[in-house]
Amino acid sequence: MNAWPTRSILLVVGVVAALIGINILAHFTTGPASVLVIPVAAIVLVAAARLAGLGWREMGLSRTELRAGIPYAVGAVVAVFAIVSVAVAIPATRQFFLSDRFDSASAAAVAALVTIPLQTVLPEELMFRGVLQGGLGRLFGVRWTLSLGAVAFGLWHVTSSLGLTAGNAGLSGVLGSGSVGQVAGVLGAVAATTAAGFVFGWLRHRTTSLLAPVALHWALNATGAVGAAVAWHLPS
Repeated sequence: MNAWPTRSILLVVGVVAALIGINILAHFTTGPASVLVIPVAAIVLVAAARLAGLGWREMGLSRTELRAGIPYAVGAVVAVFAIVSVAVAIPATRQFFLSDRFDSASAAAVAALVTIPLQTVLPEELMFRGVLQGGLGRLFGVRWTLSLGAVAFGLWHVTSSLGLTAGNAGLSGVLGSGSVGQVAGVLGAVAATTAAGFVFGWLRHRTTSLLAPVALHWALNATGAVGAAVAWHLPS
C-alpha cells in the first residue's frame, strides 16, 4: 500500500461526498437541473481533481493513454453487440430487453447516440474510473482500488433502479412489480453494476486508458436500448 498523504485522502473523501450529493440532486429534482447535474458535475470534478494535483495520466486521459485504449474499445463494442444480438434473437432471453422506455426505434436511437453517452457513460466514467479510481490508486493497491471503486459504482445505482421492475416487462414477470419486486430489482441492479464497475475498473487499469471502459460502458447501455426496440417488434 502507498503512503497515505493527507491531500490524496481529502481528494477521495471529497469525491465520494460529491458523488452522493450529485446522485441525490440528479434523481430527486426535476426540470433541467436533473438532466444537467451529472454531466456538469463530472466536468467540475475533473477540474477540481486537476487543481488537487491529480494528473491526466492518473485519470487515463492523457493523449498516450487514450491512444492505447483504441484497440480495446473497438473490441469491446464488437463483442457486446454480437452477444446482445444473440440474446435478443433467443425468445427466452428476449423478454429481459422489453423496457417501456425504448419501445420505439426513435427513442432507442436518441438514447444510444445522445442521452446514454452524454448523460450517463462519459460523466460516470470521468467521475468513477477517472477521478475516483485515480485518487484511490494513490492510496491503495490495485485490488482495493478496483473493489472500492466497484462498490461505489454499485451504490451509485440504488436511486436509478428504484423503478426498474415497473418499467421492464421481463423483470417484473420474474421478480414481481410490488415492493418485494422493487427491492429485488434494486439489489440485483446494485450487484450487477458493482460487477460491471469492477470490470470497467480492471479494463481502465489494464489499458491505462479511460477510452476502453467508456467504450464498453457505452456498448452495454446502447445495445440494451437498441435491443429493447428490436425485441418489442419481434414475435414473443
